[in-house]
Amino acid sequence: MLVCTEHALERGGGYLALEKGDQMAKKKTQKKGRPAKAGKLWTLDVSLTGGPVTREFAEANKVICRTIQIRGNQTLEDLHEAIFDAFDRFDNHLYMFTVGGTGPRPRDGRHFADPFALEDQAFGKEPDEDASITSIDSLGLKVDDAFTYWFDFGDDWWHQINVVAIEDEAPPGKYSKVTKRIGNSPPQYIDWEEEEL
Repeated sequence: MLVCTEHALERGGGYLALEKGDQMAKKKTQKKGRPAKAGKLWTLDVSLTGGPVTREFAEANKVICRTIQIRGNQTLEDLHEAIFDAFDRFDNHLYMFTVGGTGPRPRDGRHFADPFALEDQAFGKEPDEDASITSIDSLGLKVDDAFTYWFDFGDDWWHQINVVAIEDEAPPGKYSKVTKRIGNSPPQYIDWEEEEL
C-alpha cells in the first residue's frame, strides 16, 4: 500500500511509474441522487503513481501525495474535482475510478467514469457506473483499502487512493478539503522539445 510518507514513484521512459516499464473538454454536469444525510467523513491519501514528468522533476519529488477529506454523501465526481484542484491542474479531461481492481492500472474491478466517458467509451471497456451519481459511502470500502483514479486518457495520470480513516459523522464544515500535501504538483503539460534542449 502506498502512503504519503513512502517513496511511491520510480522513473521510467519519461513517465512516473509504479512499476518499470484526444483531449476532450469536460462540461460541468448537474449532480443527481445525492442523499440528504452528510454521511461519514473519509480521509484519503491520493498518491501520484504515473504520468508524464521530467526525470529532474521526479528526482526532486520522490513522493507526490495529497491527503483529502470528503463526506460520504459526496460523489466520485466530487472526489475527481478535489484531486484535480489538489494537484493544481487547469485543463479538465475524462477520468475513471476503479474499485477492486488488480495492480496499479487495473482492467478488472468496478469502473466508475466521467459521464462523458460513458457516452464515448473512450477507454475500450464500458464502465459499470456513472461517477457523478456514485457516493463515496456506496463503494463498500473500509480502512486500508485502495482504489485507482485515472485522469486524462491521453497523458495517463495514474493515482492510487488509500482509505486512511472513516469517521461515523463529518463535523460541520466545507468538504472536500486538502489536509496534507507532500511533493510539488507536476505541470499538467510538458514542453518536451524545450526539455530536450
